[in-house]
Amino acid sequence: MRRSDRDPARRPPVLVLTGPTACGKSGAALAVARAWDGVVVNADSMQVYRDLRLLTARPAPAEEATVPHRLYGILPAAEPCSAERWRHWARVEVAAAHAAGRLPILVGGTGLYLRAFLRGLAPVPDIPGEIRASVRALQGEGGAPALRRTLAAEDPAMAARLNPDDQQRQARALEVVRATGRSLDAWQREAVPASRDYDVLTLAALPPRRPLYAKIDRRLAQMVEQGALDEVQELLDQDLDPRIPAMKAVGVPQLAGYLRGEVAFADALARAQRATRQYAKRQLTWLRHQTPRDAGKAAFVYAQFSESAMPLLFNEIREFMLTAQA
Repeated sequence: MRRSDRDPARRPPVLVLTGPTACGKSGAALAVARAWDGVVVNADSMQVYRDLRLLTARPAPAEEATVPHRLYGILPAAEPCSAERWRHWARVEVAAAHAAGRLPILVGGTGLYLRAFLRGLAPVPDIPGEIRASVRALQGEGGAPALRRTLAAEDPAMAARLNPDDQQRQARALEVVRATGRSLDAWQREAVPASRDYDVLTLAALPPRRPLYAKIDRRLAQMVEQGALDEVQELLDQDLDPRIPAMKAVGVPQLAGYLRGEVAFADALARAQRATRQYAKRQLTWLRHQTPRDAGKAAFVYAQFSESAMPLLFNEIREFMLTAQA
């Protein structure tokens, strides 16, 4: 794809590759980028942290050097990222790829990040510091139950939508309704979708659960063999706030329990594997129900993004690019 080959009146193309953890997204992105002169842009909320290369299955250095990879390992674990920050950076990288005549390929399984890119973000005003502090105090004193009760009383629409254990998003919703007097749901309806700026094709993997779960278990055991425990220990050595995103990355709390001497290694590994399977289950549910709403054009691959699935994947992309360049 070269910029000069396209009708300038047409919206520039963006490809999204998504799916649950361990479905083969990174390998598929590498193959697609090689075939279509692409730039791989990270859309995984944990792969933005440089401290967790192994445990987040970030592409290896050799893979990142093969084709351009952007937004991988750009933040220290101590600096929380947000969907808003990531969306800004992603749009910058997409624009740079288009300016260079390359195809931007967003790759990741973080539904909130992809929704932020595809559907836009709510134009919520800045939250005053005193309101943010009061919500954090509530969270610190009463944890998830206090947040749930308070949000249900002050913004029942958002309370019904959010995962009851997702303290970060519940706290955000509570801050917004207290600061603006409006539900975050109302603000989100005012978001500007990416479809105004780009022609987007989303390809989502929905592999069968049993082989996916087996792969998750094997992969996590391999991560530990390769040094994932050292990554977690380095996080613990930084004495970070346990509530920040990097400290809640799937596998970190479970392996940290072993390193603190709280559980045996076999139990910690089993808990980390179970947490990862549960995360994949939530991702699959999101993909089935939310992707058709979020994406203007979407196609599902009911398998891993393996070598055998590449012909189907490439056919979808080829048709999309022909339309984009017509």
